[in-house]
Amino acid sequence: MNETLLMIPGPTRVAPRVLKAMSENIVNHRSALFGKILTETTQMMSDVFRTSNKSYLITGSGTAAMEAAMANIIQPGDKILSVVGGKFGQRFMQIVDAFGGEPESIEVEWGEAVNPQEIKNYLDNNPDIKAVTVVHNETSTGVANPIKEIGKIMQDYDALYVVDTVSSLGGDEVDVDGYGIDICVTGSQKCLAAPPGMAAITLSDDAWEIVDQIEPQSYYLNLKKYRKSGNAEPPETPYTPSVSLMYAMHEALNVIMEEGLNQRVKRHQLAAKATRNAIKALNLELFPKEEVSSTTVTAINIPEGVTDAELRGTMRNKYHVELAGGQDHLKGNVFRIGHMGNITHRELITTISALEMTLRELGFEIEMGEGVASVADVYLPENL
Repeated sequence: MNETLLMIPGPTRVAPRVLKAMSENIVNHRSALFGKILTETTQMMSDVFRTSNKSYLITGSGTAAMEAAMANIIQPGDKILSVVGGKFGQRFMQIVDAFGGEPESIEVEWGEAVNPQEIKNYLDNNPDIKAVTVVHNETSTGVANPIKEIGKIMQDYDALYVVDTVSSLGGDEVDVDGYGIDICVTGSQKCLAAPPGMAAITLSDDAWEIVDQIEPQSYYLNLKKYRKSGNAEPPETPYTPSVSLMYAMHEALNVIMEEGLNQRVKRHQLAAKATRNAIKALNLELFPKEEVSSTTVTAINIPEGVTDAELRGTMRNKYHVELAGGQDHLKGNVFRIGHMGNITHRELITTISALEMTLRELGFEIEMGEGVASVADVYLPENL
């Protein structure tokens, strides 16, 4: 049985040592032993966030952390501004609405990044905005938003700066303290290369001031309870966590520490460059402009004369490489290659080779090896 190579923007391939960690015996989640594991895991999480703030782990997907961010700062009627340029920007707005806030938005055409000046102009004209939400890496479009530049603007306003780094943390430049991010959230199954089911959140002192002033809109995601339990001796989570997933997160973060965060980001940057070069070599079109393209996922226009089912179906069923399709109005119009987590030149060469064969089989005039050569060129020693 051939194993399918996952080249989607999450879940990503999990290293054998991380999978093995999950097989360890379950321990008492209220014990000193688990408290030690939790302490080490949350400290490494803060190191990856690049923050001196404590981090908190939630058993749930990245969306759970997004909900926690909103549920703990919103009172009914609070105005929250969301940058919406894709599926996950929309999700933040929907969460705001679910918790009784008044969602407002800066709409950005899918495939483009937000201009930070638009945020500045909006805040100048709307001083009652309580928080601004930004998705760093919009996997639905393959676009990375300029969170560093937005952070510089946010310094001049009282609104909290909330950033979703679910598909960028550990694969692109994220500096919570350096960028002035008040609340940052992420998930386990993307660049961190752990199994799905764990989320993380970290808050600044300014964010905690807001949290302490209101009654949270969620029982399970009450961050004051996470803080209280995290400060206990031994440290705990307020509710029963997935002990096995905590083992996996601990080991996955160990892998990142051993590789080095800067080196890991550089590896993702190389993978992005190699993927884009290969796509251009095959005369395919990137969906977003290259200057705003993501470091962790590449979105590509499906060429005329072929359907999504034909292209991705052949890749999956014949060559055992799984790619992602488009979302919402992009469904059937784009396909996406995820290059995050443990991806190296080996997986990229396999993927591009399979794409070349698929396109040839579907009737396109493809110079076999052009895309693969473009990947190899990026990784040759003289080009590093």
